[in-house]
Amino acid sequence: MKHIHLIGIGGTGLSAIARVLLESGYEVSGSDRSPSPLSEALEVDGVKVVIGHNPENIRGADLIVRSSAIADDNPEVVAATKVGIPVLKRSEFLDQMLSDKLSIAVAGTHGKTTTTAMIAWMLVKLDQDPSYIVGGVLKNLNRNAHAGKGPIFVIEADEYDRMFLGIKPKLLVVTNIEHDHPDCFPTPEKYYEAFLDFTAQLEESGTILGFGDNPGSARLIAEASKRGQMTFTYGLNPSNDYQGRNLTINTMGCFDLDVCYHNSLLGRLQLQVAGEHNACNAISAAAIAHQLGLPLEGAFAALRGFRGTSRRFDVLGEADGITVIDDYAHHPTEIRATLAAARAKYPARRIWAVWQPHTFSRTRTLQQDFVNSFADADQAIITAIYAARETQSDFTAEQLVRSIKHPAARYAATLEEATGYLLKNLQPGDVLIVLSAGDADQVSSNVLAALQGRK
Repeated sequence: MKHIHLIGIGGTGLSAIARVLLESGYEVSGSDRSPSPLSEALEVDGVKVVIGHNPENIRGADLIVRSSAIADDNPEVVAATKVGIPVLKRSEFLDQMLSDKLSIAVAGTHGKTTTTAMIAWMLVKLDQDPSYIVGGVLKNLNRNAHAGKGPIFVIEADEYDRMFLGIKPKLLVVTNIEHDHPDCFPTPEKYYEAFLDFTAQLEESGTILGFGDNPGSARLIAEASKRGQMTFTYGLNPSNDYQGRNLTINTMGCFDLDVCYHNSLLGRLQLQVAGEHNACNAISAAAIAHQLGLPLEGAFAALRGFRGTSRRFDVLGEADGITVIDDYAHHPTEIRATLAAARAKYPARRIWAVWQPHTFSRTRTLQQDFVNSFADADQAIITAIYAARETQSDFTAEQLVRSIKHPAARYAATLEEATGYLLKNLQPGDVLIVLSAGDADQVSSNVLAALQGRK
């Protein structure tokens, strides 16, 4: 049995790899600077997880895999290099995991976690027993990864640090392309070029399915088609190969829609995940089933039963007549889509948005887009910027709030201040949505706990 040690095992990317390795029969260990629910779940299943980085942690390992956040001077990386243990980045390791599988990769600025999860769940329900790696926990399966015995491997392809260039997929879904991660990609064109390079990684007989309603994805599809690659588009525009038509709001406040291939009706989707963006994500999943020749009736039934992933329009609960929702949105387009979904689902209720900006570089670069992102919220609270991998900057969220075009936008210097303000001002019938890729999910959990205690 080969012993693989993962540095940064508590994150979404490496925790998923760890689970696939564990279920594949490897001895797995890992380390991180702090525990996470994902690392704790791995410990329960037999993975040795150490908090803190120490050269002793790599003892007995045959291979080291590290996350993008782990620097070259990490003590475990240094120790492994010194004794000749191979050290691979996640991107370098992924190709080995996928080498004997029919791989389906889902890439894009937004929506890739939900779309990957939809496809994985659909394949599970169609008895394909797929392997999968998803950037969030599937509510239907209570896990973010699995090593299946079937021939298909579905993977969320992360563009950060060009990680997805380690994947050579057979089928590629591109949800959309909009400038993000300016710390890696200083210009929109550099960002787009990374996706263009990824399409070149496709297997020779591979297929690209792109969201035709998004200019960046449509441009990518056009260029790939000119290179002779097999391409299809999906979306709500009638010009797409796979189209959603006749959208209506159902009793859950989500969308029902017909899915057509050119002018042929494939079936009617009924969703229980909110938002027009999720209707489009579901079209892409249905298109994958169609491309693979799988039973469409079963595929549509599976998508009807899909309940979403953690921190993506994740309804935590209701107390004192107030609904509390977590969401991972941290890009202007994501915020607008999430709030539009909330407005469609709760048309007559007052919506509170709490947004924790994520990284100084993103917040500064996309500032002008952020200021116009809160139109569907009745109240907006913006907290201090979550630095993540970056060092402190002289740019602050308080400066940003002054330019936000919303009559009820306010700044909260701390998460505790935001929580206190909410508890004083939330009223029965309100909907609270916390938008954060950082640690502001503690606001939603603390507010809900306080409301439950009050009741």
